[in-house]
Amino acid sequence: MGAVVPVSQQAPDAATLARAAAALRAGGVLVVPTDSVYGLACAATPGNPAHDRIFRIKRRDRAQTLPWFVADPSDLDVYGTDVPAWAHRLAAAHWPGALTLVVRASAAVPPEYAQAAAAGDPATIALRVPGSELCRALVRAVGAPLAQTSANTHGAPAATSGHGVEPAIVEAADLTLDAGPAPVGVASTIVDATGAAPRVLRAGALGEAEVLLAARA
Repeated sequence: MGAVVPVSQQAPDAATLARAAAALRAGGVLVVPTDSVYGLACAATPGNPAHDRIFRIKRRDRAQTLPWFVADPSDLDVYGTDVPAWAHRLAAAHWPGALTLVVRASAAVPPEYAQAAAAGDPATIALRVPGSELCRALVRAVGAPLAQTSANTHGAPAATSGHGVEPAIVEAADLTLDAGPAPVGVASTIVDATGAAPRVLRAGALGEAEVLLAARA
C-alpha cells in the first residue's frame, strides 16, 4: 500500500511538501487533498508515465483528458490562448477556488494533455487554481502544473476526506496526503471559456448565477 501522510492544506510542513514534490518529479501518482474533493495527481510533463497510470487507477476512458491545477491566475494566459475578457473576470473573482475554466490550449500544453476538438477547432485545456496552499505549493515546487482528477474509480462518489478515499486508490498511488475533510466538499464548477459567453459544463461549488454575475462584473 502507498504511504499515507498527514498534512495541512493551508500550512503544509516543509518535509512533507518536499517528499510529495520529489515523488511527483520522479513520475509518481499522488492522492492530494483539495478545497473541493480529493484528487489523483501527477506532474503534467511530456511523456510522464504517471499520466497513463491515473487513467488505469481510476478506470477512466483515456479519451477524457485531465484538468490541470496551476499555481496562479496569471497561468490562464500561459496555458490558454485567446482567453476572453469575461473569463479573466471570472478567474479574478473565484481563483483560488472551486472553479475550472476550459480554454483554448496554448503551445505550452503538451499535446497528450490537451483535449482534441472538432476538425479545424483548437484543442482545449481545463485549468484551475485550487483553494489549497498545498496544491499550489506543489505546482511551484515541481515546476509544472498537476494533471488531476477526482480520487475515485470512475462512477464512484468523489472522496471528500482522506478516510473516504477508496483503499484500492490508496494502494495504487505512490503517496496519499491526508488533510482530513475537504473544506468545500463539492466538486468544482466547470465553465467553457472558449466562446463569447460562459457556458456551465458541470454545476458544482459555484452556481450558474454566481458564474454569470462574476463574468459580467
